[in-house]
Amino acid sequence: MHFVSRRTRLSSAVVAACGLSALLAASVTAGSGAVAAEPRPSGGAVVTLTTAKVGAPGNRSVGILPFKDALYRSCTEAPSPSKCLTVGGVRHPYEIGQLEVTVAQWVAFLNTADPEGRNRLGLYDETESSSAWPKYGQINFSSSAGRGSHYSVAFPEWENKPYGFANFLRAARFVNSLYNGRLISERSSTSGPFNYVTYQVRLSAQTERGMYDLARPQTTRTQRTGFVLPSQDEWIKAAYYDPRGGGTYSYWKYPTNPGVFGDGDATAPNPTVLNPATGDVTNAATQPLASYHASGKPAPSWCPGQLQPEACSTVNPLGLDPSTYAEVYQGSLGTVGGARTTSPWGTLDQGGNAVEWTDTITAPPSGRSSLRVWRRLHGGVSNAPAFQMWPSAVGLQPQDNVFYNHTYPWLGIRIGVIGDLKPGMS
Repeated sequence: MHFVSRRTRLSSAVVAACGLSALLAASVTAGSGAVAAEPRPSGGAVVTLTTAKVGAPGNRSVGILPFKDALYRSCTEAPSPSKCLTVGGVRHPYEIGQLEVTVAQWVAFLNTADPEGRNRLGLYDETESSSAWPKYGQINFSSSAGRGSHYSVAFPEWENKPYGFANFLRAARFVNSLYNGRLISERSSTSGPFNYVTYQVRLSAQTERGMYDLARPQTTRTQRTGFVLPSQDEWIKAAYYDPRGGGTYSYWKYPTNPGVFGDGDATAPNPTVLNPATGDVTNAATQPLASYHASGKPAPSWCPGQLQPEACSTVNPLGLDPSTYAEVYQGSLGTVGGARTTSPWGTLDQGGNAVEWTDTITAPPSGRSSLRVWRRLHGGVSNAPAFQMWPSAVGLQPQDNVFYNHTYPWLGIRIGVIGDLKPGMS
């Protein structure tokens, strides 16, 4: 969404927080399966995640100009080679979450990593509750609950929605919990041309070291095998690279369909329509499909049916008046996989729903040195236009942007796997 003409109605801070899609564009230019989580009496909760296998190692990369509707065989062919980025080439086979990490999976992690409910690692914010933010509050906290039960899914309808309040540090801690956990089982399966692996993992309370050493602000992968956050190239390849040669230079314009570069949003996927009380996709037969805010159409939206409509439309932690709130906060996260449209490798929702973190470090948008560490994000957003789903939408954000934790409910996680995991590994 763009808010340049609305600055008189919002403070600049709220505009910056709510307009992430616009910020991502301006900055550069200037799970996992459905959850199966159960607390166990010994050790952490057990979660089940499904990944899609991504092969064709050594595929060719392509050139992109950030947020431009074009694709180049190489950066030497781009009109501005100095601004061109080379993306998509990956030398190794790997796996990536079929779906985004769900709210239920995140709650299982919270109760494992913070069984006493003290929130010492900043894994939870009050604005994530259904009382503080009825429309977007996914997770409730109870100080009086028993050990390992302080966090709960706000309403059942949220269980299989993407967790939407992640920053990179939260995402890395989730991955470390998986990495340090116990791999109980691994099962391979196929669906048409796609190959999947389903893992059952007992989570670990050890979150500060593992695949990522969080004592180091610029942490990168420390191991060659294990759960990871995808890199920018891994994410882009899984979303757009067609091993059968479809699209342009074997890359699609959208993670849902090849599209046509240079035609704006003319060949964009259809937008989802959500059940207003449950957030389930109701038009899955209209393929290809993605949860985004299509031009001239309402953004996909819902609010838990247990709440009064007035609470959904007026109560917000930012103190926005109802008309401004309705204008700024339009899109909602739909049930994972509900759109049913696959990428070339069988993933779902890489186009639309939540924007997702990668572990790729990048220079800050100013180009100058900074004390903050910036990371790339991808995926489109349910409140953003079609251009956020292009491979050139190489957004970036500080990895520890706490302000967004309070104000932006569309930041998600998709895990990856490198190497060869086997049951019994921890």
